[in-house]
Amino acid sequence: MAGLAPDGGLFLPQSFPKLNKKFLKDITKKEFWEIALEISKSFIKDIPEKELKKILKDAFNFEVPLKKISKNLYILELFHGPTLAFKDFGARFMARIMNYYLKKDKKKLSIIVATSGDTGSAVAQGFYGLSNIKVFVLYPSKRITPLQEKQMATLGKNIVALEVKGNFDDCQRLAKQILADKKLKKQINLSSANSINFGRLLPQSFYYFYAIAQYYGHRKTLKLRSCDDIIFSVPSGNFGNLTAGLMAKRMGLPVKQFIAATNINDAVPRYLRTGKFVPRISKKTLSNAMDVGNPSNFARMLEMYKYNHKKMERDIEGMEVDDEDTKILLRATFKEYGYIADPHTAVGIAAAVKYFSICNLIQKPLKSPLIILGTAHPAKFKDVIEPIIRKKIALPPQLKKIINKAKKAILVDNKAEAVKRIILEKNSS
Repeated sequence: MAGLAPDGGLFLPQSFPKLNKKFLKDITKKEFWEIALEISKSFIKDIPEKELKKILKDAFNFEVPLKKISKNLYILELFHGPTLAFKDFGARFMARIMNYYLKKDKKKLSIIVATSGDTGSAVAQGFYGLSNIKVFVLYPSKRITPLQEKQMATLGKNIVALEVKGNFDDCQRLAKQILADKKLKKQINLSSANSINFGRLLPQSFYYFYAIAQYYGHRKTLKLRSCDDIIFSVPSGNFGNLTAGLMAKRMGLPVKQFIAATNINDAVPRYLRTGKFVPRISKKTLSNAMDVGNPSNFARMLEMYKYNHKKMERDIEGMEVDDEDTKILLRATFKEYGYIADPHTAVGIAAAVKYFSICNLIQKPLKSPLIILGTAHPAKFKDVIEPIIRKKIALPPQLKKIINKAKKAILVDNKAEAVKRIILEKNSS
């Protein structure tokens, strides 16, 4: 509920529960909410199981299909929620869990969230209409798509969209400064819905297990050793998604390796190659939600590996992809398989192709099944994708209904005091 630790650092469990072997053996028979319940019970002890089950079934009321693209290539589509992005998992889970505690304790809360694209809309939609929670969404001016902006800046009510004069790293810095402001925290209850909040990461670990369940779903039993060679390619910006995968591995996920797929904002792949982490100012790309120069969750990754570069390198292969590679993969995936990916998923595919090419040069060809996390619906990036694949993309109902809505965002300077002033004003009204 605090979001950020009192010292300004990030919360991380002291240890990770090991899921029992029977759960893993029977995983192919389980629905998504059943997997979520088993994992949640290991972390959440003060919500009765009946209530927790109700929360999870309501939060995850959409499909999470694993699509086979070619012989060893699969895409786990995480964009069938209300805002058509994987961020719906964390936002909807957090909204319901937080609301449960706030109702119980008769308290109110203000949530600060910085977004490079999809997080803001998922959080805004997930928390929309909750009377005891106000949400302040900080997004970089002119750095997200018009549809992404519409999803978070047209709601009103308890959702306040703040258009920041700066980039995502500025928004993230402002959010952290505000969350660490002791004077402000004495005046109002503050929390975060970014992946700096552990509550966002926990539900993202669920779908790694569900991917395994679907991959082996056609078999009667799951032989864990038979799927130890699975590789996940994870499109990465702030690295919450990959951190959730590493958590899943600690809990017993049978997986061989992760690919940290980034665009040219490649601080983590460079660390994996050199052992040196050098954050930089983020650069604008086609995969805008991944334009992060100093990813917050990398601190968690370092802690999980006790700052041992070699151990992290064994589990994670870093691959960066530029905009030209992204365009090539968007065209090729559509032409060869008839599959339309969004630019972020395309980075995941391109990184996987690059990984396989390098491996095949230095060793015998890889036969490992590779699961790419499909992070967003292509319609959210139709202005980018349509000229590349030369095909019109139809808008799904979730986007059609917001296309003509009026923007209600507040343009704000890139200064903590300016943002705090608005937060206090909105909390007093």
